[in-house]
Amino acid sequence: MTNDNLYAQASKELSTLRDLMRFAVSRFNEADLFFGHGTDNAWDEAACLLLHGLHLPADQLDPYMDARLTASERAAALEPIRRRVAERLPAAYLTHEAWLGDYRFYVDERVIVPRSHIAELLREQLSPWVNDPWAVGKVLDMCTGSGCLAILAADAFPEARVDALDLSPDALAVARVNVENYAIEKRVRLLESDAFAAIANERYDLIVANPPYVNAEAMATLPDEYRREPRIALEGGEDGLDFTRVLLAQAARHLEPEGLLIVEIGNNKDALERAFPRLSFVWLDTHAGDRFVFMLRRKDLG
Repeated sequence: MTNDNLYAQASKELSTLRDLMRFAVSRFNEADLFFGHGTDNAWDEAACLLLHGLHLPADQLDPYMDARLTASERAAALEPIRRRVAERLPAAYLTHEAWLGDYRFYVDERVIVPRSHIAELLREQLSPWVNDPWAVGKVLDMCTGSGCLAILAADAFPEARVDALDLSPDALAVARVNVENYAIEKRVRLLESDAFAAIANERYDLIVANPPYVNAEAMATLPDEYRREPRIALEGGEDGLDFTRVLLAQAARHLEPEGLLIVEIGNNKDALERAFPRLSFVWLDTHAGDRFVFMLRRKDLG
């Protein structure tokens, strides 16, 4: 039976959400999908796509499991399941939404799916490294992508103005949607920029960056789902540190005397410390561990 016939048969013969959940999990397992854009297993991914397709609350699967669906509902709910398998698209590109904690962001194929460890640090207002969140006046979000960290920074530091930079005009178009959705256009400025070029004379209390950091070896073996994301937002050069080198070379001139630089580098901690043995990196704790995000003070940068 062809895939199209399989989904057509499912649309006719399956009746409840429970039926569709079982069908979706079977298809996902059969296709050996990769999960890593918000979920880590076939069941949660199926629940995400089906609840979204049926316009049901994302956190209320159980009450609806035995609800019978109309023919049009079954067809609509099965389409993203089919595309998830056939096109290996991350679920966020099918639902056009991604979540960082309680924060919802619009996403599409023009940006990577938000998943930065820096998000949880911003939700804690970078405590204990920032003593007074209300004293933070200017923040820079480098490589802003969807604008998620810029928006979280604006929320974490109520008096701050945030500059959000990206080389990609497509990414900035997505970021603009999110900034407008949160109604903070007066506090977040979106700028197209190659590194610091657009803000040559600006200084900040805080610079955060989630730059491209996938090294060449990892790029060669990325799962298909990650290959659907913009390559420019992933590829970090041979050792994954190309853009981090730019940040370390130029950030000092854009930080206030007591300013902080916060950078996410993926799995490149060992390579970074070998490349910069004289820098006193402070590795910040996140739920994933203390190897993924570093902090440097302005004075540490020379």
